[in-house]
Amino acid sequence: MTSDNRAFAQEKVVPGQAPAGNQDFDWPLATEAELLLRQQLERFLEQNSFAADLSQRVRDETATDLFEWVDHLVLPTGVGPELEAAGFRRQNDVETPPGVAAYEHPRATLPRVLLHPDDPSLPFSLGLRPESVADFASRNNLSAEPEGEPFSRYRQIVVAEEHGTRLVAVERRAYRGFVPAPLESGELRRLVQAKELWATRPRRFAEDAEGFRFADRLCGRVIDLVGPDLACHLFFEVERAYWENRNLAARLQKHRQDQLGLGWGNHDHHTFRCSRAHFVNLLQFLDKLGFVRRERYYAGAEAGWGAQILEQQLARIVVFADVDLLPEERDIDFTTTTLPPAPALGTVGLWVGLHGESFLDAGMHHLEARFDFSLLREQLNTCGVKTMKPFSDFEFLRQAFTEGERWPVRAARLERLLSTGLITRAQFDRFSSEGAIGSHLENLQRHGGFKGFNQKSVSAIIAATDPRKEHFREAPAAA
Repeated sequence: MTSDNRAFAQEKVVPGQAPAGNQDFDWPLATEAELLLRQQLERFLEQNSFAADLSQRVRDETATDLFEWVDHLVLPTGVGPELEAAGFRRQNDVETPPGVAAYEHPRATLPRVLLHPDDPSLPFSLGLRPESVADFASRNNLSAEPEGEPFSRYRQIVVAEEHGTRLVAVERRAYRGFVPAPLESGELRRLVQAKELWATRPRRFAEDAEGFRFADRLCGRVIDLVGPDLACHLFFEVERAYWENRNLAARLQKHRQDQLGLGWGNHDHHTFRCSRAHFVNLLQFLDKLGFVRRERYYAGAEAGWGAQILEQQLARIVVFADVDLLPEERDIDFTTTTLPPAPALGTVGLWVGLHGESFLDAGMHHLEARFDFSLLREQLNTCGVKTMKPFSDFEFLRQAFTEGERWPVRAARLERLLSTGLITRAQFDRFSSEGAIGSHLENLQRHGGFKGFNQKSVSAIIAATDPRKEHFREAPAAA
């Protein structure tokens, strides 16, 4: 892997802790591991006609690869040595049914594998991961009832059993194990209340600082109700819905995926654009939801931006947080030090100046989900949604934005930017009459279990989506 993919990170991460030192880090390619799982998936599809039909339907109707919907496979015990040789490791801290061993590749974005050494006759099983098993059952005319209570940590439903194979669908709520459990007394009420608190969170304030303070207090209340992991799960359900409501491409693709009862179970990461003044506030909020800090990018003079990637493993949420960064700030820890006002706005800062903080009024800049890259472009185009040129076009990582929607910009924001000299009169007039590009849906395809990002490619798309540029179809492709 090239140095373009290299980022600063830490080997052992803990909530709220920044990456350590200048340790170079590259996410590896796990091609052998992915090939092993894909071979098992193909073998499963040959023996389970429902799964084979569903695999074709998800391609034709949602432009996704069934592999990206796989939560786990249950394989024969004899596969264990192959799994370990390919980089999988046993998870001793994950709840499983008695006698069942769980394996995960710790350095890749791949499905997990269950082995049952004590029962080699256990059905060859495939677990899919829609957002809701009830929606999946409804859309696929299933007569079975789910195991596990509604809104509980883990639910599963048998979809089809055929030729010694079993297809199931699972629903997770901030839980990495494989054992259903009943809700505790009063837990359902607390869950509903917690989600309602997030859904009704005010987003527009006279001062953004008050918005962050309000959210911080609200976060404490939600965590008291359901704990940080479920608080995180529910928060991002609400954030996706808010973003979707402001993005036509998102609503169209969500509708396509909902026709098969899948929801956004294929989400890859959530991107927030943040001002320099409140970047640390955003990260501190995410710390409380149980995120750990992964790569930290310092594009500096190359593109005028920095970013922190965070992951909440139990909730299966990844966040990409962007901020303007000056060349001389490359060597400071901008994730813990509040940045002073800059003399000019970069791409991220201007977007925030025009639309507001992603965390508040504007909503996420984009959600990135996993698709069959070329097929999604073709299918969305037939629906009238065009896609920008790819900004990553590698064998292991392909990425492209849908063309952004143009949002109107509130007069008060434009007046503030003009009065402080952060936009010109010509830009003021253009944004007043034409608005400015808002959010996107991002089309992503990963291979080899690649878990990382490409700094050079991200720089290209950040530059290409600068609100001061007009020709958004001309985003440069990655070299």
